[in-house]
Amino acid sequence: MVKVEIVTDSLEVENIIKLLEEVGVSGYSVIKDVTGKGHRGVRSGYEFADLFKNSYILVVGEENQMHKVVEAIKPIIKKFGGLCIVSDVILRIHRGDD
Repeated sequence: MVKVEIVTDSLEVENIIKLLEEVGVSGYSVIKDVTGKGHRGVRSGYEFADLFKNSYILVVGEENQMHKVVEAIKPIIKKFGGLCIVSDVILRIHRGDD
């Protein structure tokens, strides 16, 4: 199993979700309003709008599918900034399974 973590502009979350669905991803998690510091400085955004805010998207799946995810989001990351982290994971519990 492979985990893909994406941090990018909050205004692009819906576009990324659409891409995830296009490559067959059936589940993901989104954490909105993440803050941090990168090459563009501190990102904390405006309180009442998604301007200058970041979101975190987590996806776990098979390697070939996650490769498609990474390739699909590359143009968004290049255009709007952010990062994409890919790592191998061992999924221990899923839907309460032992």
